[in-house]
Amino acid sequence: MSHNHIMPFKTNLTVFLSLVSLTALTVYTAKFVDLGSFNIILAMMIASVKASLVLGWFMHLKGDSNMNKVIIFSSFCFVALLAGICYSDLFFRY
Repeated sequence: MSHNHIMPFKTNLTVFLSLVSLTALTVYTAKFVDLGSFNIILAMMIASVKASLVLGWFMHLKGDSNMNKVIIFSSFCFVALLAGICYSDLFFRY
């Protein structure tokens, strides 16, 4: 099975510059913006966008088969389930 995962240089450069700018945005919001308890939510939202860029382009998931997409999605659901169990234990402990 031969897959052609060659991306144009312009696309790779655009994704790389997006990742760098999102990292700069994360650092800026962490140091200079005080949103209270929303800081962690904003940081996780930015990290999720960065993770989707890495998964889609640099790990070639965008042009890959649907089976790999299902495997990645199910692993994220499993991690979310485990985090939900941990948070429910933490919130309902007292």
